[in-house]
Amino acid sequence: MKNNSALANQKEFIALMAILMSLVALTIDSILPALSDIGQSLQVQNANDTQFVLSGVFFGMAFGLMIYGPLSDSFGRKPALYLGIGIFIIGDLISLFAQDFTFMVIGRIAQGFGAASCRVVTTAMIRDKFEGQQMGQVMSLIMVLFILVPALAPSFGQLILYVAHWRAIFLFVLAIALLALGLLYFRQQETLAEDNRRSFSRSAIWQGMKETFSHPISRLYMFASGIIFGSFVGYLSSSQQIIQVHYQTGEAFALYFGLLALAIGFSSFVNSKLVTRFSMEKLCTMSLLLLSILSILFVWYMQTHQISLGLFLGYMSVTFFCFGILFGNLSTLALSPLGHIAGVATSVIASIQTLISVGVGGAIGAAYDNTIAPLTYGFLACGISALLLVNHARRKTKQLA
Repeated sequence: MKNNSALANQKEFIALMAILMSLVALTIDSILPALSDIGQSLQVQNANDTQFVLSGVFFGMAFGLMIYGPLSDSFGRKPALYLGIGIFIIGDLISLFAQDFTFMVIGRIAQGFGAASCRVVTTAMIRDKFEGQQMGQVMSLIMVLFILVPALAPSFGQLILYVAHWRAIFLFVLAIALLALGLLYFRQQETLAEDNRRSFSRSAIWQGMKETFSHPISRLYMFASGIIFGSFVGYLSSSQQIIQVHYQTGEAFALYFGLLALAIGFSSFVNSKLVTRFSMEKLCTMSLLLLSILSILFVWYMQTHQISLGLFLGYMSVTFFCFGILFGNLSTLALSPLGHIAGVATSVIASIQTLISVGVGGAIGAAYDNTIAPLTYGFLACGISALLLVNHARRKTKQLA
């Protein structure tokens, strides 16, 4: 009976962690089918400005990522999550009742700032409870659920639009956040023992930031990761305009978006097998090389031919396959030299990566001109830039060896 109870508790814990980790993807992807409706309802003059509904979440998250790790180390995992989810709910309510676009964006920034707690603290809670192979198994199960959310969230948003106003999507997200908060309060015990807590120190955070920035290899991989993630943010920002409006897919947009999201999930699975045979440096180099060459060929072909939806989706599938390999490996490589300050370094690297991605993705999205050209050029520029940074990091690694 005890074994059955322990297994049930573990399944409940995994489900809760998956819900919390998926809150960011849910609040971004579920709103995608409604961007045009939001723009019209809030009288947005420039259609590209509706992209701030997405980029605002990443902007808020960039600053939140820096603080929740140290807060959870000092005051416990659950209090840090209560704070973050509370801010997330306030942001959701601001966006829900927004009567102008400025308040909508303010609400989204608050949502991102709050949701950052779910990204940082959940990993710490998993590390508190599990280690070694068992932790790897738990993370694998959580990632399966986590990958499904970006694939299914636009469909949830589209279904809501069939029967209700776009504001109902924010009610749906609010309900999920309240569910997570209730489960966390009533069903989940604190995972960080009192004896393992550390005093909150701004100087420790500042020293960790300085060391992370000053390490040449970590800095190069951090910038490369931010640039690549930025190109993905550029896609997220303009995906509804490209797939639904430019290619006139209508309500099928959610299906196409979901299929492309699954390409990243499949690539992440393949990467888990490849890293046992090849170094992460080599995998990143080959992926960036493939991304750059493919983008060069695609840009060249685009000069004289109309790009069909099928060809665009094929190009994006291969691009996303490369992303699935790059996202985890680049972040791991950035953190590898800083194991002695892993907690602070993780927050710093994630925060800087997100800030870079907001700038890069915002520039790509703002350049949208009713064609796929800005996105394709963005992928090309980001792929080549990241490739140069990774090659430079590999040379630095050999010099320091």
